[in-house]
Amino acid sequence: MDEVLLRSLTPSVLTVLVRRGADFAAAEDAVQDALVEAVRVWPADPPRDAKGWLITAAWRKFLDATRADTARRRREDLVDEEPAPGPAPAADDTLQLYFLCAHPSLTPASAVALTLRAVGGLTTRQIAEAYLVPEATMAQRISRAKRTVSGVRFDRPGDVATVLRVLYLVFNEGYSGDVDLAAEAIRLTRQLAAAIDHPEVAGLLALMLLHHARRAARTAPDGSLVPLAEQDRGRWDTASIAEGVVILQAALARDRLGEFQAQAAIAALHADAPTAEETDWVQIVEWYDELARLTDSPVVRLNRAVAVGEADGPRAGLAALAALDTSLPRHAAVAAYLHERDGDLPTAARLYAEAAHKAPNLAERAHLTRQAARLNARRGR
Repeated sequence: MDEVLLRSLTPSVLTVLVRRGADFAAAEDAVQDALVEAVRVWPADPPRDAKGWLITAAWRKFLDATRADTARRRREDLVDEEPAPGPAPAADDTLQLYFLCAHPSLTPASAVALTLRAVGGLTTRQIAEAYLVPEATMAQRISRAKRTVSGVRFDRPGDVATVLRVLYLVFNEGYSGDVDLAAEAIRLTRQLAAAIDHPEVAGLLALMLLHHARRAARTAPDGSLVPLAEQDRGRWDTASIAEGVVILQAALARDRLGEFQAQAAIAALHADAPTAEETDWVQIVEWYDELARLTDSPVVRLNRAVAVGEADGPRAGLAALAALDTSLPRHAAVAAYLHERDGDLPTAARLYAEAAHKAPNLAERAHLTRQAARLNARRGR
């Protein structure tokens, strides 16, 4: 980290913030926060334009602080308006809010985006990444949704399928570790399963339980990611796995297969294997075929390529991968893994480095960077 460079840029960055309307004290705080962020991020991912990066980061820090201060003052102003202390209702209306935001006047995609932003607590960036669209596109979608429902009576709740999609995406964001929302998503899905007798609701709950059961083993003590094949299966929550399997079996017995049940079946096969080597990859490929038929999702086909590579060999996996768009998130990481399995270490190392550059979070970036370094070290021996 070039501390001399940071010190030299500080005055000009501070000047830009003041010119944009920030008072001097707040601008100083924002610049200091941006410098701390630079010290943390730049060693692994140095920016092309150091000054531009600092200005953007500092301005965001200033806006975040301003919004937080405004919200705090508003809460203080409302203290006198609050009712006197007394018994509070025990009802939890969070799930009802999910249904209300999934309003019939909105398209399913817009309803999901609005609910994730307004109730789920996700940022526009996180929602955009979940939908594989640019952040600006998602921001416009959410704004249109807000305009659509402004002035509309919220007396017609949305459909179950939309609410399930929202809960699924909230859980995935929590499971990634960026925002801890997984436990809340499970709690709300349990409420929904108790209220609605629907196999896909049960399938989603089973899927969440099976994935969440592995959470303790997904990271090492230093915070680094541990791939599924390398996880200590003794740390998996067997009670959650058993519950998830029972719920899934009951849902599948109703013969109304949906995408969440298919995903849960894949998770159950992973959970059922005593070791990574004993995983039933052939059956997992069959479930991915069902899932692809149900969803026609490129992400599903990407994961299927990995499963094919395990079941039929890395070259079969690479053949399945060749049919997919290379711009698909994590495409490079999957290609790197399959090329490594096939013995092409130079190509695998290059692709791991490329995947690290595109990684959506720091933990994944660090993991992929280590993978590239590991292969480069092997080649150098």
